[in-house]
Amino acid sequence: MIRFFCSFLFIVIVKACFGQKDDTTINTPKKLNYSTELIVPELDIPWGMTFLPDGSMLITEIKGKLIHFKDGIKTEIKQVPEVYARGQGGLMDVELHPDYKNNGWIYFTYSSSDGDEKGGNTALMRAKIKDDALIEKQILYKGAPNTTKPYHFGSRIVFDNDGYVYFGIGDRGDHFVNPQDITKDGGKIYRLKDDGTIPADNPFVNEIGAKTAIYSYGHRNPQGMTKHPVTGQIWENEHGPQGGDEINIIQKGKNYGWPVICYGINYDNTILTEKTEMPGMEQPFYYYVPSIAPSGMAFIHSDKYPDWKGSLLIGSLKFQYLERLDIKDNKVTYREKIMPDSGRVRNVKISNDGYIYVAIEGKGIYKILPSI
Repeated sequence: MIRFFCSFLFIVIVKACFGQKDDTTINTPKKLNYSTELIVPELDIPWGMTFLPDGSMLITEIKGKLIHFKDGIKTEIKQVPEVYARGQGGLMDVELHPDYKNNGWIYFTYSSSDGDEKGGNTALMRAKIKDDALIEKQILYKGAPNTTKPYHFGSRIVFDNDGYVYFGIGDRGDHFVNPQDITKDGGKIYRLKDDGTIPADNPFVNEIGAKTAIYSYGHRNPQGMTKHPVTGQIWENEHGPQGGDEINIIQKGKNYGWPVICYGINYDNTILTEKTEMPGMEQPFYYYVPSIAPSGMAFIHSDKYPDWKGSLLIGSLKFQYLERLDIKDNKVTYREKIMPDSGRVRNVKISNDGYIYVAIEGKGIYKILPSI
């Protein structure tokens, strides 16, 4: 026990020297400057959501349903691919092509059992919708190999300013094998052209045996991803083990360290690694101890919320609130609980008209309305 305490104390001391820990007090304002309205009721685990040009929504339910919500009516989209619905796997994120108005492409990630091995792994597909059914379905990427482990599928989807599509696959529970090996899928952020082909300037296209879709590696389980509205950078959050959830700014070819460096410990309270920094490995922009179990994330870029503009929103599954972070000079300077005790926040998105929408497990999707 003494040895464990000393090792843990060493980690805490080292943590103070690198990265920014969540030592900024999290505030729960007594006077609220917003209200909430339930827009889409009776959802189980609404993992992904995106907004169509007409203001309607596409919503994924993890067990395999794709829902079109318009004018108060839910329509289930048919011909959705079969998902390997095991543990944390299922139908995950959904996103529109930046030129959706002209090409109609919709992108989504899901756990797929395609392949020779038992189990499943994360796939990225694009398709179009016609007569409430998916058509022209194309698998753009499929992680391999399959595994029956029910953990760490990821996954979020983001397009950058150049039209490339990014998505994440978790380490699939094989953290000592996948994240640090660029010849293997898992524990990575990937970048593709919109048709699934590999960009010529991806960082590992000339590495023998490498998975050339990889953009960054050393990740554990990406659960949130968003584009910064000003810089265009791709930001990501991921689950650590017990402690060590991270917010990262994704950079080309960079190694984010998992599991060689980490700010958390194992679930049985044993030490995973005593290292929190190593040459050639990126520090998180921000990290949480204890874990909040982060989910979807979004930057507020709308004038609808003048006091919040520029803030970063991140959902907490564990503590059941939406967190708002003010960032100044590349540091988190203020944290605030939004919708405290509301339930497991699975996702947060900014709609086309600038309003914040929050997906809560077992309840549905809420709209945050600023007070007048």
